[in-house]
Amino acid sequence: MKAMRKALGATLGAIGIVYGDIGTSPLYALDQIFFGHGNTPQGVEHVLGGISLVIWALAIIVAFKYAALVLRADNDGEGGLFALYGLLHDGALRHGGRWLLWGLILGAGLLFGDGIITPAISVLSAVEGVSVATPELSHTVIPITLLLLTILFAIQSRGTHEVGKVFSPVLILWFMVIAALGARQILLAPQILAAFNPVHGLRFLLESDFRDALLALGAVMLCVTGGEAMYADMGHFGALPIRLGWFLLVFPSLLLNYLGQGAYLLAHAGIKGGGSLFYSLVPHAALFPMVILATLATIIASQALISGAFSLVSQAVRLGLFPRIRIHHTHEEHTGQIYVGFINWLLYAGCVGLVLAFGSSGALASAYGLSVSGVMVITSIAMVPVSRLLWRWSMGKVALVWGGLTVVNALFLLASTLKFLEGGYVPFTIGVLVFLVMITWQWGRKATFDAYSRKHTMNMQELAELHRASGHFVDRNAILMIPKHLRHLTDHAPALMQLIWDRYGVLPRNLLFVTVNHPEVPYIHGSRYRVTVFEQDKERGSILSVELSFGFMEEPNVEAVLEEMAQQQEIDLPTDRRKWIVHVSQENLLASRKLGLLKRQGFRLFVWLRQQSQPAYYYYGLGVGVQLSAEIMPVTVR
Repeated sequence: MKAMRKALGATLGAIGIVYGDIGTSPLYALDQIFFGHGNTPQGVEHVLGGISLVIWALAIIVAFKYAALVLRADNDGEGGLFALYGLLHDGALRHGGRWLLWGLILGAGLLFGDGIITPAISVLSAVEGVSVATPELSHTVIPITLLLLTILFAIQSRGTHEVGKVFSPVLILWFMVIAALGARQILLAPQILAAFNPVHGLRFLLESDFRDALLALGAVMLCVTGGEAMYADMGHFGALPIRLGWFLLVFPSLLLNYLGQGAYLLAHAGIKGGGSLFYSLVPHAALFPMVILATLATIIASQALISGAFSLVSQAVRLGLFPRIRIHHTHEEHTGQIYVGFINWLLYAGCVGLVLAFGSSGALASAYGLSVSGVMVITSIAMVPVSRLLWRWSMGKVALVWGGLTVVNALFLLASTLKFLEGGYVPFTIGVLVFLVMITWQWGRKATFDAYSRKHTMNMQELAELHRASGHFVDRNAILMIPKHLRHLTDHAPALMQLIWDRYGVLPRNLLFVTVNHPEVPYIHGSRYRVTVFEQDKERGSILSVELSFGFMEEPNVEAVLEEMAQQQEIDLPTDRRKWIVHVSQENLLASRKLGLLKRQGFRLFVWLRQQSQPAYYYYGLGVGVQLSAEIMPVTVR
């Protein structure tokens, strides 16, 4: 009984967070099929064909691909592109699949583009109901939209735990209302139920010329945007509650509303003023309440995308794919509730720019769909090695399932590219820019580490001998963060240690080298540290190397872990942090003359990104209760 209540609570929570984006698609999706770029004639066969395509797109892409299959690809209970990246990282590299990992990074970039477009189009499409209810107020749509977006982004720093309490009830009400609106129209024109026959959809495509068919598919793509959130948010709720929410409420409600909009087209000669098929289903007396409900639903959908962007950045930082920008935790108990100011205001500026540039949800729909269809293609391709390596599927089964789904997603991607010059370039450009930032950051970190490696002049055995032979010490407990864990006497001593000896000719009594490792897993189970002892003497001091591990969903706090280890006598350090001193290096990065033109531009971008990034010691929680000593070190990147 307790398990059932828990599952029900998680299901209700999933409805409030996961399905806001796809749940508000009925506001604008069918408008694009019949009145926008699709510009489909409104005869009986065309209406049945268009609605049939929507039904089967939801069934194949969302219900079958994501709900039934992709949700099985969990990484320690987590989902999303970076969880998939971690799941495939070692196996893909062993099998030469670096291009696949790059594809997942590009997909993450495309999701940033989606995070900018979704709040703009969702809120704008809801507020446009004002012009349907009162055409005289149509000039207020843009100002109201900008005001709501400003409020939405301004409250992000306060956290979502309070706002989140109303998410599920509002969206449950939303789905019940749109289902009732659709059912009412179906009763008036029950012939629309014939759209369940996929033959109508296939005939619609075959009887259209190639360009018109692609334009229609591009519009149908808007009906499934948000489906990828099922996988991205799996770690918050689990696969079962997400599936239950989809099949018990969301899927039936969407089907009823889309069928209802099709039934309205069959039973009426045109739509109401303002050009909104969705609002044409609403009785005139209920228009303003419906606009309010739709606005609340779209704000919730936008909130989920914004929070998702914050989580995506946080995961990218911990995987070493993004600069260490400031991340603030907004709830003392829930570490997943975070606020990233730089990303928040970047998203806000993008949303405002899109609203002002495009002016309507119909025009903005041109920019929508390309990023999501790209992510879906990348996910389908990535599921091939998951199915082969982890699920042990046969090649025939993989080809049948994922080959077919990849073709379907590729058709939607091809259709979305027709709108590239009309707005599709927006998410594509954002995705490519984020991809370049991630790849450059990854390359720069590796190049810097390689440059460090070339500066080593003594190994750990020589350091230990020097430590033992030293006549006097600085009576300090020194902590040095290093990029690679030291395990053997033949390992190179850190370049910073060599620099300290060369400059001051004296060593600290106790040396602790700390490496932070981020394996491609969400959480670390069991012990998160490993200690290597090179020297340990009560009188002459000690030399220890500690490797700490944090998953990409965890908050790395090195000070707290070291203090715990000291209390448990795992390391020879006083438990009082005020008696520690952390030695850090501040690299003066220099470009080698041998760098080519492309790498030189990448080096300049990396240097700029480093200036925006938090120092590693600050990001990892060092410097809160301990002293810091910084040494400037020249490093030449080749």
